[in-house]
Amino acid sequence: MIDALPILSNYTPWAISLVALWLSFGVGRFMREGAAVRRRRKALERGASTPVSLHPLIDPARCVGCGACAHACPEGKIIGLIGGKAQLLDPQSCIGHGACKTACPASAIDLVFGTAQRGVDIPLVSPDFESSVPGVFIAGELGGMGLIANAIEQGRQAIAAVARLDGLRDQKRYDVVVVGGGPAGIAASLAAKELKLTCLTLEQDTLGGTVARYPRGKLVMTRPAELPLYGKVRLRRVRKERLLTLWQSVIRKTGVKIHHQVRVERLVPMQIGFQIVTSSGSVEARAVVLATGRRGTPRRLGVPGEALSKVSYDLGDPQRFQGRSVLVAGGGDSALEAVVALLKQNVRSVTLVVRGRNLSRARSAVQDRLRLAQRDRRLQLLFSSAVISISPDHVVLDCDGQHVTLQNDAVIVCIGGELPLALLNGIGIAVETRYGTA
Repeated sequence: MIDALPILSNYTPWAISLVALWLSFGVGRFMREGAAVRRRRKALERGASTPVSLHPLIDPARCVGCGACAHACPEGKIIGLIGGKAQLLDPQSCIGHGACKTACPASAIDLVFGTAQRGVDIPLVSPDFESSVPGVFIAGELGGMGLIANAIEQGRQAIAAVARLDGLRDQKRYDVVVVGGGPAGIAASLAAKELKLTCLTLEQDTLGGTVARYPRGKLVMTRPAELPLYGKVRLRRVRKERLLTLWQSVIRKTGVKIHHQVRVERLVPMQIGFQIVTSSGSVEARAVVLATGRRGTPRRLGVPGEALSKVSYDLGDPQRFQGRSVLVAGGGDSALEAVVALLKQNVRSVTLVVRGRNLSRARSAVQDRLRLAQRDRRLQLLFSSAVISISPDHVVLDCDGQHVTLQNDAVIVCIGGELPLALLNGIGIAVETRYGTA
């Protein structure tokens, strides 16, 4: 009879190793799921359960629980496994990178706009980004794609479609007018020059579009992209200043020209092409590429004194507010980012005026910073409040029905922007409201 003990003893170390590995995997997965549940709960508690842009829609019936989507997400901890299925843990932090969809081996993820509770207006476009009005193309954030690399690619593809139109190279008009000086607009302008199209690029603000209005030091998420005439741009997580420096380098190297502080007011269809009416006059073009971003024009308060020089609609360089009493109006991400940036400077005081009763949309880390600043009396939070009027040395507020006068040196309005619906509707571009369906 064969003695089994020596044989079994030979396998004992392997068995112990396998059990230890299984326990380690099980404990690790349990801890990760616990962290995911807590992150999801915190998002729900602060009212951050509604995505603000393109985001993943996960089909639990197809999800195999491999976690590839969570590992692929460059934003970190946006997706996690709960009950063996992938879930969106922090919807408002998602910027629609799309790496999760690419990584999923089971095709369980679609990228969508809006939710069943909150629709998002998206202009209808063809695969080559032409709108419902032939000759008018839409690229970048205006079409719902906020990621810089996506905007660059869309701007390039839109111009490639323009180059296939008839009626080009007419000396009486431009081949294309590009509206917007952000990533999509820059890429479109470069592509037009590369294809030897006559192009006029107009930007109502400054180089960089929406990015230029970000607070100083803000991290911007992107991925490597190919810029026409310039080459590969190898950026992932980059600060606003470096990205703007890159755009300036691109402009210098390629010689492409962008006309700033020119606002497009309307588009008028012609027999061939369009008349583009701007704040500086009118021009004609065979085609138009709209790359304005979704913010379009900053939303105004609509109160007396808003035209004073002390009022601005973006933070810009927070150092310029040192030693001043600053009021920030708004309760969204841009307002909170402005407050956090100001608190890092030697400002005299910061007051945040919020129409709502709380900061439910704020990330927990931001809420913690604001509470600490309140305790140190560096920040005054005024809920259920609104600005009534602005004067050179003070502002008048409606604080839950009571009028309050506050001494003040500067006002920063961060209440979002107006989607350029007037421009789109004026020429008949179809807009669809998406409710989170694939």
